[in-house]
Amino acid sequence: MAWNEPGNGGKDRDPWGNDGKHQGPPDLDKVIRNLSGKLGGLLGNRGSGSGGGLGSFGITVVLVIALAVWVVSGFYTIGEAQRGVVLRFGKFYQTVEPGLNWKATFIDRVYPVDVETVRSLPASGFMLTRDENLVRVEMDVQYRVIEPRDYLFNVTNADDSLHQALDSALRYVVGHSTMDDVLTVGRERVRQETRALLEEIIDPYQLGLMILDLNFLPARPPEEVKDAFDDAIAAQEDEQRFIREAEAYAREIEPKARGQAQRLLQEAEAYKQQVALRAEGEVARFRELLPQYELQPDLTRQRIYLETMEEIYSKVNKVVVDTPEGSNSLMYLPLDKLMEQQATREARVDPNVITSDYLNNNNVSSGQDSGQLRPGSDRTNIRPTTGRN
Repeated sequence: MAWNEPGNGGKDRDPWGNDGKHQGPPDLDKVIRNLSGKLGGLLGNRGSGSGGGLGSFGITVVLVIALAVWVVSGFYTIGEAQRGVVLRFGKFYQTVEPGLNWKATFIDRVYPVDVETVRSLPASGFMLTRDENLVRVEMDVQYRVIEPRDYLFNVTNADDSLHQALDSALRYVVGHSTMDDVLTVGRERVRQETRALLEEIIDPYQLGLMILDLNFLPARPPEEVKDAFDDAIAAQEDEQRFIREAEAYAREIEPKARGQAQRLLQEAEAYKQQVALRAEGEVARFRELLPQYELQPDLTRQRIYLETMEEIYSKVNKVVVDTPEGSNSLMYLPLDKLMEQQATREARVDPNVITSDYLNNNNVSSGQDSGQLRPGSDRTNIRPTTGRN
């Protein structure tokens, strides 16, 4: 039968010796007085008449010593790279800075959190790409704590939550990428997209963490197909090398081609101007000859003919001599001098210089003349011949 059940013969007493008539809480003041009396009896009741005063002094000393121990035990230090999160009666109270601090022992609890150390968390595994290839992917996330309170209390384990978020983000990005992107050409894009998705996932949870960097370690295919993928990667590297060589050759040859094109354009422009000037000179020459031709058409025609023949003969290695028929005279021709004169002569016959003064100052006979047409001779020494040419 339980101690508080009726019918136990009036012996309803609780375990502390009280009868069942008083079921309320004990008087706290009475309990304290009883404890003080017992403690005073132990410390001050030693057979002297002043035992009561001695007992009160002893209690005071004990309380002071206990208070001093309690105060001293509350001092603690927080490291330079840490922040202290203080809980009072299990509830967040404050965050303390590095250095010497104090807490109320048995009332406050302090959790130091490192906020400067860069932490690393790996994630790896075989993942399926968009083109249904299996690759092993490894990635490390580097982070640090920036909000100690959020880091400790917003989730059960912030590090584990970050690991799960990283694994989820990495699998999503790899699943939407081709194998070439993961292995070679798209690695930077995969890393950036994974980081953006990871931050998007953890932001609502307020983990108190800041992502510093993501290291995308070299991915590799399964061992069974590794050789084939190595050949494919080597071919892609050769392709990129050939592209770079072609671009370098293009950068080298393009300036030369542009320079050559510019030179040809300049030569064409110069030739254009030369032809135009020559045509203008021909026009001016005929306009100048026109008045003379109207005055003396036969003489002007003959003069033009002779000058034209002189120009033609000056370009051939022949000497034309007009001698009378049946003449047996021996002629001496300084061929070496004639050839040298022909080679070094720069001036050519220019019909533009025919003027009326020139025609009046030169005797042009219509009869047989023993004059000669000599290559390289000055036009003032040329005499027309009406005999056998």
